[in-house]
Amino acid sequence: MSTTTPAAGPGATDGRDALLLDSITSASPQAAGRIVVTGSHGGRYAAALALRAGVAAVIFNDASIGRDRAGVAGLDLLDAAGVPGAAVDHRSARIGDAADALARGELSVVNAAGRERGWQPGMRTERAVAVAAGRPAATARPAPEPPEEGRHLIAPGPVEIWALDSASLVREADAGAIVATGSHGGLVGGRPEAALRVAARAALFNDAGGGAGTTRLGALQARGIAAATVSAASARIGDGRSTYEDGVLSAVNDAAAALGGSPGMDARAFADLVRARAAAAAAAESVR
Repeated sequence: MSTTTPAAGPGATDGRDALLLDSITSASPQAAGRIVVTGSHGGRYAAALALRAGVAAVIFNDASIGRDRAGVAGLDLLDAAGVPGAAVDHRSARIGDAADALARGELSVVNAAGRERGWQPGMRTERAVAVAAGRPAATARPAPEPPEEGRHLIAPGPVEIWALDSASLVREADAGAIVATGSHGGLVGGRPEAALRVAARAALFNDAGGGAGTTRLGALQARGIAAATVSAASARIGDGRSTYEDGVLSAVNDAAAALGGSPGMDARAFADLVRARAAAAAAAESVR
């Protein structure tokens, strides 16, 4: 691989053979026609973003594959468009870190278009990029309509609960709310400031199989934000409603523990507990 030079935007590195993106949400427009290595999970909406950006091929993190194979479900979407796609084993490289995926990643899942390009499970990412770069790009087919990423209001009131398919969908108005995201709980590019854009009352993420998939929790603890991850085996990564409805907590930071959160608790029960604590505090304040 050649020496890389910075590309536009945080978490992006532009090299001769591959564009490295810590998050696929920053894929466009520099990703058009490129082989992309990203730290994002390989869920359906992540793949849709890659297709919209016009990538030539893309390698994700498998996020431990998880419930309903959600961590690699996007590879089928890529296949339908004739775009080579693969995911690295989450144990081989840190999720949210494209440079690590390139340097240490080992492919675990490859779609049919990727196999036609010469990719195989067990191949190192650097080798996969070199193989893809040495072959003509496949002729892309029309892509199916991609799924829409969404924000879903779960509970209104003084303390709202929002299910967000991606933490990138958080808004300034979500300050003080509970956000159940479908995003992995790893720091994107290792940057603490990117853990969550607003001061939510509490935040939930998917642990993507553990390890680096829980590193946002410490960064949010430093900001006084209660945060937890749900097990990737319990909830579909990339699906905020599944985080809330199906998730089982796998790790909590101290702020979440102080509110009563603990591993093994249902995400829904934790969110209800946070709301109840907030209501009790507001009631106590009103009688002073």
